[in-house]
Amino acid sequence: MNPFRSVGAKLSIALVLLVAGALALVYAVVVPSLERSLIDARLDQLAKAAPQVGREMPDPFIGFEDWTTFLEASSSATNARVVVFSPLTTFGFQPARIATFQDSHGIDSTDVENDPIAERAANEFRVARGTVTRKGERFAEVAIPVAPRGWVLLLSSSLEDALDNVTLVKRRVLEAGLAALLASLVIGYGFAYLFARRIRRLENAAERIAAGSFEDPVEDPSGDELGQLARAFDRMRLRLSQLERARREFIGNASHELRTPLFSLRGFIELLTDEELDEATRQEFLATMREQVDRLQRLAEDLLDLTRLDAGRLRVDRGPVDLADVVNALRDEFRAVARASGHPLEVLASDAPALGDEERVLRVGRALVENALRHTPPGTPVRLRSSATAFNTATLTVEDEGPGIPEEHARHVFERFYRVDGAHASGSGLGLAIAHELAEAMGGSLELQSGPRRTAFTLRLPSAPSDMDGPEAFSRRKPVVSA
Repeated sequence: MNPFRSVGAKLSIALVLLVAGALALVYAVVVPSLERSLIDARLDQLAKAAPQVGREMPDPFIGFEDWTTFLEASSSATNARVVVFSPLTTFGFQPARIATFQDSHGIDSTDVENDPIAERAANEFRVARGTVTRKGERFAEVAIPVAPRGWVLLLSSSLEDALDNVTLVKRRVLEAGLAALLASLVIGYGFAYLFARRIRRLENAAERIAAGSFEDPVEDPSGDELGQLARAFDRMRLRLSQLERARREFIGNASHELRTPLFSLRGFIELLTDEELDEATRQEFLATMREQVDRLQRLAEDLLDLTRLDAGRLRVDRGPVDLADVVNALRDEFRAVARASGHPLEVLASDAPALGDEERVLRVGRALVENALRHTPPGTPVRLRSSATAFNTATLTVEDEGPGIPEEHARHVFERFYRVDGAHASGSGLGLAIAHELAEAMGGSLELQSGPRRTAFTLRLPSAPSDMDGPEAFSRRKPVVSA
């Protein structure tokens, strides 16, 4: 693997670029700003001192002879070179010209003969300030016009010390920047390496899970995003492990469910070929064969509905359904089965106009009644009830007085392929899962309430709007109780 494509290398490079960018910003913005601040501070000092020197300057026309003493004192007080310029004759609109009159630094003033700051002050007759470069050295200068008109006083101060400080700062910034870059590279790569190790552990865990190995937990005790991702991976591992176990159990259950009726059908078909069978026995065999075919058909329907639910192609037509009619239909359909299994079947049918798919509601009701008859001992009463609630919902409830569902199983009864272990457990483990998904597809819910000697499954659906609730949609009746 290319080392520069690893997460560690990328994070290290990103950190180095970030530090380099910050240093470049300091070098490009802070250092020039420091330089400007130092120059402006020196110019402000000169501008503050220049008017005082100008007021103390003697009149050049009165023959003052001690200029040297005055200029040296002024230079010492201002820590600057002091130069006095006298005006030259000008013609027409030509710019004013000046010439050196006195200089605190001696009589050789050729370097300031054409000083632009002094000439600007003479031409504009106001204070002028700025920097100039002479013989490779920068100076801060302030020039002011003084009476009589045309005379100019110039204060010039070397910026060498200030610029030396700026150069020192630049060098220190570069040195500190190189050290910071090196440190960021080492520290960044170290932390990135540790971070990448955690990612590789997650990658290895994902590979194990993808290969079907669910035994080893995915562990990362940290509380950051990677730790949360590791815990999500572990939850996925546990869920996939449950699904894999459920899949294997389902394959075994489905194989058994298919093998038993097929084996039975094959045996009965062989028996039916015997010409010595009497008619009563033949009819008994045919009835048993019909039951086995119905068993196969239910399993096929469960698998087909499961496939449609997963593909999102299960069609649900929502319309007005009276759950009281559904309860009565379920009573009529399961009356013989309940009598044969010794389960008293009780019905309390109250008007409960709901909005749903009548065929799917019946399918959910059949799954609930079959579950109650299959998983309770003979003699256990089973009740079917329909009612309308005050919360714009209608309910269909199937309850029994059986041993109940243990709490550890109650959380999973609506999961696919889940079967409660026990002497009365049978079936593919799909009925309640499909019923739960059908209820949600109709905009309702399927709920379980379980306790000692009572288990109740309740289908809740939205109440049908009043404009859909008419004599042609529902027949109003008093509650009907039957057993």
